[in-house]
Amino acid sequence: MDVLRQSDSDEKGDQTLTAIVGATRKPVMQRGHLDAPEDDWIAEEVPVALVYNGISHVVMMASPKDLDAFALGFSLSEGIIESVSDIYGMDVSSNCNGIEVNIELSTRRFSGLKERRRAMAGRTGCGVCGIEQLGDLFRPLKPLPFTQTFDLALLDNALSQLKSVQTIGQLTGCTHAGAWINPQGQLLGGCEDVGRHVALDKILGVRAKKADWQQGAVLVSSRASYEMVQKAAMCGVEILFAVSAATQLAVDVAERCNLTLVGFSKPGRATVYTHAQRLRG
Repeated sequence: MDVLRQSDSDEKGDQTLTAIVGATRKPVMQRGHLDAPEDDWIAEEVPVALVYNGISHVVMMASPKDLDAFALGFSLSEGIIESVSDIYGMDVSSNCNGIEVNIELSTRRFSGLKERRRAMAGRTGCGVCGIEQLGDLFRPLKPLPFTQTFDLALLDNALSQLKSVQTIGQLTGCTHAGAWINPQGQLLGGCEDVGRHVALDKILGVRAKKADWQQGAVLVSSRASYEMVQKAAMCGVEILFAVSAATQLAVDVAERCNLTLVGFSKPGRATVYTHAQRLRG
């Protein structure tokens, strides 16, 4: 778990935050006070390489925290693995150019990844870069079952807790969040990142290791793109709440794979795009 580092600020024992994983303090100037720089928090963004069995697969720009969860969630949401047991080991290490996450895959899953790499140069945060043919843009998605329900009257409670999982975001205003909420509207946990796709992958990775996180829904602080719908569906998530809007392509993909997609998830408001039968209220 990432922890804050603090130092005493005065003799009374009050503590002032001096450092945090994923943010740094830099001098900035404000309008009207350009001659008076003051330190402010700025979110860090670093290149993170995911390396499978010694072969670099993708480099993503991300916040340097919860990277084991990111690697696991990315591996699941991109169809590189089918379950947590397909990963035999993982090591996160820093170098002068960024951070590497070395992942040891099972022989069967690594063979599948090599086949995939013959047709694709890799993926990046935009979701399209590196894809060589239009047919590679959409992964086959199994239709989701209808096992989940959610009362929209409980959504406001989860929304009120979303900022609690954005330690960096509260300091910098520069991160997205992905969170898991149970059917009772309780936010069980969340992850943040400067990238919305990475924040989603992180929470999907955390969920994969939580046996009691199978019932519920994902809540993201951003808009919902087609790729975010695909990632959620690949991990068996049946309900996706987005704080902002959904794109038409996201709605189309959600409709086809039976995912309940909800946008403009704000206190007292929700726009249901697809499969409203899972919802009440």
